[in-house]
Amino acid sequence: MEEYSHVIQPRFEEVFRKDHELKGKWQKEFFGNNKPLILELGCGKGEYTIGMARKFPDANFIGIDIKGARMWRGARTAEKESITNVGFLRTRIELIESFFSSDEVDEIWITFPDPQLKKRRNKKRLTGPRFLNYYRSFLKDQGLVHLKTDSLELYEYTLGIIVENKLQIIRRSSDLYSEKDINEILSIRTHYEEMFLDAGKPITYLCFRLGKNIAIKDIETDEK
Repeated sequence: MEEYSHVIQPRFEEVFRKDHELKGKWQKEFFGNNKPLILELGCGKGEYTIGMARKFPDANFIGIDIKGARMWRGARTAEKESITNVGFLRTRIELIESFFSSDEVDEIWITFPDPQLKKRRNKKRLTGPRFLNYYRSFLKDQGLVHLKTDSLELYEYTLGIIVENKLQIIRRSSDLYSEKDINEILSIRTHYEEMFLDAGKPITYLCFRLGKNIAIKDIETDEK
C-alpha cells in the first residue's frame, strides 16, 4: 500500500482530534482538479469505488476503509488501469471529520456495510445519527447519501431515521433488481453482492438528501 501514491494511510495519532493535511484540499492537491468529490465508506476491496470511477471520469472518488489488505485490491486495480480519478484512504470512519472540511464532499455511498445486528448497535451503524451528524460537517447542504445493502433490517432502520428526521427521499427500493429502471451506477455489482443475489437475497437501496442545519435524531426501538 505504501508504494501507491493514490493511497493515504496516516497513523492514528496523526489524525486523532487533529486535521489531516489534505483536509479541504483533496480536489486541488490530491486530484489536481475541481471535479465533484464522492466518497464510498467501508469500501472493502474498492470494487464499487473503482466501478464508479470507471463510469464517471468527470468526478473524483475516494474509497475509505480501515482494512488495508482488502483495500489493496482496489488500489492495485487503479494502478494497473491508470484510473486517475480515484484514491483510497485507510482510516476509521469515526475519524472522518479529520479529513474533510465543510462543503467539500458532494455525495456519500455506503455499500454493504456491517449492519451491526448483534451489538448495541445504533452508534456503530454507518447510517445511524452518530455518523450522519459526522457527514453533515463536510457534505454539501442537501448532498446525497446512498445506501445499498442486503440487510433488510438496516434498510428499514435507515428508512426510519429518514422519516423521523423528515429527510427527502430520492429513491427507495426493498428489492432493487426487481425494478426495470436500474441506472448505470446502480448496476455496479461487487463480489459479495453477486453472492447475495446467487443466494436469493434481495438487494435494497435508499438515496436521500442530508441537510446541514438540523441535527439528526435517532428513532425509538425495542432493541436491548
